[in-house]
Amino acid sequence: MSDEEREEKELDLSSAEVVTKYKTAAEIVNKALKLVISECKPKAKIVDLCEKGDSYIREQTGNVYKNVKRKIERGVAFPTCLSVNNLVCHFSPLASDEAVLEEGDILKIDMACHIDGFIAAVAHTHVLQEGPVSGRAADVIAAANTAAEVALRLVRPGKKNKDVTDAIQKVAAAYDCKIVEGVLSHQMKQFVIDGNKVVLSLSNPDTRVDEAEFEENEVYAIDIVTSTGDGKPKLFDEKQTTIYKRAVDKSYHLKMKASRFIFSEISQKFPIMPFSARALEEKRARLGLVECVNHELLQPYPVLHEKPGDYVAHIKFTVLLMPNGSDRVTSHPLQELQPTKTIDDPDIKAWLALGTKTKKKGGGKKKKGKKGDKVDESAEAEPMDSTNGATS
Repeated sequence: MSDEEREEKELDLSSAEVVTKYKTAAEIVNKALKLVISECKPKAKIVDLCEKGDSYIREQTGNVYKNVKRKIERGVAFPTCLSVNNLVCHFSPLASDEAVLEEGDILKIDMACHIDGFIAAVAHTHVLQEGPVSGRAADVIAAANTAAEVALRLVRPGKKNKDVTDAIQKVAAAYDCKIVEGVLSHQMKQFVIDGNKVVLSLSNPDTRVDEAEFEENEVYAIDIVTSTGDGKPKLFDEKQTTIYKRAVDKSYHLKMKASRFIFSEISQKFPIMPFSARALEEKRARLGLVECVNHELLQPYPVLHEKPGDYVAHIKFTVLLMPNGSDRVTSHPLQELQPTKTIDDPDIKAWLALGTKTKKKGGGKKKKGKKGDKVDESAEAEPMDSTNGATS
C-alpha cells in the first residue's frame, strides 16, 4: 500500500480515531443546539442566540485535543443560523441587527462543528410555544422529520441517491407539504462540508446531479426542508446574506483596498469552512465582500424566503455509514406534534419499519449493543405516528 493510499484509508471511518473525532464534534454540536433552544424566548435577539451557539462550539472544541503533538484545527464548521417562520435558511444576522423572536414563531436552527476537519452538522425546528404543536405547523415539522427518518433508513451501502430523493418527496406529499427545491444533502470528508456525492431533495429538469451509490465508511449530512407553500423560495434582499465560503479554486486580483484587506483576513481566519460576516469588521466588510462575491472568490449562502404565512421546517442530521449500519450522530428531540395527517402509504410504512443497524453474528457484547440500538430505532420512529403526537 502506498503512503497516499494509507493516508486516504486512515482518513475515513475505518480509522477509530476519525470516528472518535466525528462523534466528539457531534456531541458538542448537539449540546450547542440544546443550549440555543433553551435560550429561545420571546423578545430574545436573534443575533445574540447565533453568537451563543458559535461561542459554545468555539469554547468546547478549544477544550479537546489540546495536548497533541500536531496542531489540530477545530471549531465552527457552519455558523449558527436562526431562520424564523417563512425564512427558509441561512439567517445569521450582523451585530447591528435588532430582529427578535416572538411567541408562536417557528424557528429553524442550523449549525455545524468540526474537530480536525471532521464535521458534524445539525438542524432542528422548534416552535416558540408551550404545549403540543398542532395544525399545519405540526404537519410541516412531521413531514420534515418523517422524511429524515426515511432518509436515515435509505442512506445505506448499495442504495442510490435517487432512492432517497423519490422517497422524501413521497413523504412530504403525504403531509400535503412540499420538499423545498435547491436543498442538497452532501457527502462530507475531512475539511469538505459539501463533497461531490449529492442527494437532491427534489428532482426537477433544472437541477441534475450524478447518480451515486452509498458506500460503507462514508459520512453524509442529510438536509431536509419542507414547506406548506410552493417550495420555491426566493431571494428578497441580498443584504441579508452574511454567510460565505472561500472558493479555493478561484483567483482574481481585487481592485479595492477594502476588498483586499477583507479577503486577506478571510484567507487567514477562514481558509476552508463557511463563516459569518459578523466575524469581520462590519463597515469594511460591507464594502469588501461585494467585490469578492462578484468575482466568485466567495460563495454566498443566501437567505431565502417562502411567502409570508407559509410554514417551513428544517431537519438536518449527520450519519456515519459504519460496517454495522447507519449511525445518526446529530439530532434533538422534537416537541409533541399533533399533525392533521396520518401516514397510510404502505411504502412509507415499509421504509420506516427498516432497521438502521446490520445484524451481525457476534458475542454477548454485540447482542447487548443490539438491544440498545433497537430502543433507539423505536424512539426515532415514534414521531411518525401522528395519532399519539410526535415526541422523542
